[in-house]
Amino acid sequence: MNYLAHLYLSGNDPELKFGNFIADGVRGAQILQFPERIQQGIKLHRLIDQFTDSHAVVKETIERLRPLYKKYAGVVADVYYDHFLAANFQQFSAVPLDVFAEESYAAIQSRPEWLPPKVQTFLPYMVNQNWLVSYAQVWGISKALKGLSRRTTFESNMETAGEELQLNYDFYHQEFNRFFPDLEKYVKEEIERINTLHLKS
Repeated sequence: MNYLAHLYLSGNDPELKFGNFIADGVRGAQILQFPERIQQGIKLHRLIDQFTDSHAVVKETIERLRPLYKKYAGVVADVYYDHFLAANFQQFSAVPLDVFAEESYAAIQSRPEWLPPKVQTFLPYMVNQNWLVSYAQVWGISKALKGLSRRTTFESNMETAGEELQLNYDFYHQEFNRFFPDLEKYVKEEIERINTLHLKS
């Protein structure tokens, strides 16, 4: 999953949300540098990714995308799924997307001392261009994928992924709808488990 989904799935705990957001910028033993609750957010991010990558519906999406985007098909799928979450955010949250985005940016920026270098690099652009809200529009997803394409080492074709989304929009939307409730259920159970361990520690 991409940024919006990780933030949304973290619930209302600011430290869990922060850890979930920065996780891709944390490698190996670096996790031990962070406070316990942020560590739990980082671990939650990794569990979300593992669940997503192993889910049968996500594999369907990736296989549809693979002829066009090869090794980057999973990246495109993640971004597509963030689009469907953003575009239908009112179905998932009582908080409007623009308010959720502002609250999320504030939570992340409130702990600058814990931001990994990778996150420090892109966060100002994310906030200034309001990526989380732009994901609700196909043009926003297209812009995000074009940006990712420029940063890949190998040819990715991701600059065309906005067109592919428009062309087969209903297929991808149906797959998101089949997958996301399973992910929500799984994450809810994991957060309950994490919280139980947190109270015992």
